[in-house]
Amino acid sequence: MTTAAAAAGTWRLGDLEVNRLGYGAMRLTGNGMMGNSDGAPIDRGHAVRLLHTAFEQGVNHVDTASFYFSPLRSANELLNRALGDWRGHQVVVATKVGPGRTPSGEWQTMARPDELRGQVEENLRQLGRDHLDVVNLRRNGPDCASVAEHYGALAELREAGLIRHLGLSNVRPEHIREARKIAPVVCVQNSFGLDWRRAEETGVLGLCAALGIAFVPFFAIAGLRREAAAATEQDRRVATVAAELDATPAQVRLAWTLHRGPHVLAIPGTTNPTHLTENLAAATLRLTPGQLTLLDTATPPA
Repeated sequence: MTTAAAAAGTWRLGDLEVNRLGYGAMRLTGNGMMGNSDGAPIDRGHAVRLLHTAFEQGVNHVDTASFYFSPLRSANELLNRALGDWRGHQVVVATKVGPGRTPSGEWQTMARPDELRGQVEENLRQLGRDHLDVVNLRRNGPDCASVAEHYGALAELREAGLIRHLGLSNVRPEHIREARKIAPVVCVQNSFGLDWRRAEETGVLGLCAALGIAFVPFFAIAGLRREAAAATEQDRRVATVAAELDATPAQVRLAWTLHRGPHVLAIPGTTNPTHLTENLAAATLRLTPGQLTLLDTATPPA
């Protein structure tokens, strides 16, 4: 039986085949990536049930990070608990290293290459695993103009068996080319959505397609609002298409994202079971050429 998340097809992260519609764990902590609160973190039992519901609906690719935490919750800890009770299909876990946060939540500068092993081991401990499926090097600011040293350090950990596959986050085309000279790149995570198309403008999206690399955008629903939850839709073009398809605006934005190419994945996050089901149902939406033209050419909201 085809599950909701499988309706958009699959892509391979190295030797790991995943459904193109996955789940982002950031919101489970109650905080946005930059520490902006989106509300109180959900109950642990509720979080586990939510993740199990996602798995039951076909999610087999989850994005997380050790720096996704609040005073009361850790995304990795909640994911560890949910996976520990899960007896179904394999779930691929992708995490990130590079930036760091102190126990009090303060952001630190980009880790040195020799500090990345500690970040990898922290993810291993929190997730309760002996190796990580995918580790993305998150480029953070001007101190990481080149990714060679950092990516090289992760490549050594991959050779040592701590990491299965490597990816990149928040990068430009030159970083992708630089990293591929060191070790394979299976995915790239950059901010991208209907109202924020920098990845197209810089050529990252097209380069990933040409090289067969998965492009995994974040903020696909929130758009210019970044870490914030999706607001009441003010964009007439999105509302028009949503009405035509009897869909929600968030579903239209996710469907538009998946229509950018078969190598494009999506990892929407939510703590609301209804929104989870709606997000996954976006995999079944098929936008017409006319609808895509409307979404692509109309002037986006300020």
